Amino acid sequence: MRYAEGGPDTVYRLDPVGTAEAFVADGARWLHLADLDRAFDTGRDNDAVVRRIVGLQGARVQVGGRLRGPDQVARALELGAARAVVATGAAADPRVWEAITAAVDPSRLAVAVDVRQGRLVHRGSDQPPASAPDALVRRAVAAGVRAVIHRDLQRDGELAGPDLDGAARLLGLGADVVAAGGIGKAAHLIAARDAGLAGVIVGRAFYQGRLTLREALACLA
Repeated sequence: MRYAEGGPDTVYRLDPVGTAEAFVADGARWLHLADLDRAFDTGRDNDAVVRRIVGLQGARVQVGGRLRGPDQVARALELGAARAVVATGAAADPRVWEAITAAVDPSRLAVAVDVRQGRLVHRGSDQPPASAPDALVRRAVAAGVRAVIHRDLQRDGELAGPDLDGAARLLGLGADVVAAGGIGKAAHLIAARDAGLAGVIVGRAFYQGRLTLREALACLA
């Protein structure tokens, strides 16, 4: 399923496990799995699907989907995720963040750095963009987090390229920086690599056939 800024948008495939298996067969070593039912509180339980995907041999899986509290984060790790992605709002809330890092090993966390116009945004909130992301990333790194995921919500799903300048500004703060939102072609991957980023998250470009995983891996070899 594609996520648009306001919520779930387009369903591309009905077999997430089969899709994950195909990615692994084509050489994926990391999979990003977003549980949108959890993210949007639909009440549907995808734990069985998540467990099957994280159990695939040959790839590590990071699980996200607006993980906003210690129970949700711990559950993702209990299901076998190599890494759980903490929502921007949860990471920015000192009390929630303290509870999360007390409940799980921070080295198994990534922090979602969702931005609009260079300022932090809490998805699902009507509040205007808040502070710059630097302080959030520094606090996460101080707690032991090793990766952050920078996503410009205005570019998400647009296939016009990620905000590499914004992502690159987080380099040097002590965490691997992964870019998400807007990846549409091989040139975007090469630019992200050349900018020094640790990785990118690709979704719609794969599902629409604009780019294959094998092509993506080949251009970065």
